[in-house]
Amino acid sequence: MDPVLARELAYHEQLYSGFAQGHFARPAVRTLRAHMVAHILRVTGVGPEARVLSLGCGIGDTELLMAPRVGEIVGVDLAPSAVRQAREDAARAGIRNARFFEGALEALEMRSSFDLVIAIFFLHHLPDPVLESVPRHVARLLVPGGKFYSLDPSRYRLSGAIGQLVAPGLMRRYQSPDERELVPGETARLFRDAGFACRCGLYDFLSTPLAGLFPGWRAGYRAARALDNLLVHVPLVRRAGSNFEIIATAPR
Repeated sequence: MDPVLARELAYHEQLYSGFAQGHFARPAVRTLRAHMVAHILRVTGVGPEARVLSLGCGIGDTELLMAPRVGEIVGVDLAPSAVRQAREDAARAGIRNARFFEGALEALEMRSSFDLVIAIFFLHHLPDPVLESVPRHVARLLVPGGKFYSLDPSRYRLSGAIGQLVAPGLMRRYQSPDERELVPGETARLFRDAGFACRCGLYDFLSTPLAGLFPGWRAGYRAARALDNLLVHVPLVRRAGSNFEIIATAPR
């Protein structure tokens, strides 16, 4: 295994062995995840019969929220503890159209069978050679004209710069050893070079960082999300946004 991926796996095995379960269940984080699900389905336009693949699904908190709104969702993650938790939570909730597997993207053999592939805060954990191969692997997993959606922290995010100055210890608590911010245009170019029709947008400024720092403050998250809905449309401040999204369509 690539040494970067090995360190990422070790970090996430520890994360998913206690902290993540409690943190991701907090009100602000749950509200954030629900917003993500509604937003992804809206911007990708997939219907209720869609087959969805989630890369780096973790404990499946986003995927189980999406499951009632799609035909089937399959989650894949390297961390065995995450996959076990996702399966237990799906069974406890009585969700029958969600399946979770341990594995890596390049090893998946489900060719041309998904209408949508999502990667939520996943790409920025990958070493550059693996990241560069993602569009090729995604293309073989999507049906012709299928959609890909990713969400990752931007290299230019103002919130990250402020966080490093004001609370560097807290920032490190929420970051794995090798993760990094990505350059939005460069990341989108990887998909365009692979033949995808691709657009790159801004997801937020304040709401996601606020949910991470104050996971119990649902009202605060909602207020920040309402402000973000305005800020993401302001051209002069867009470059300083926290997280960027890629919406790509596979060749037909």
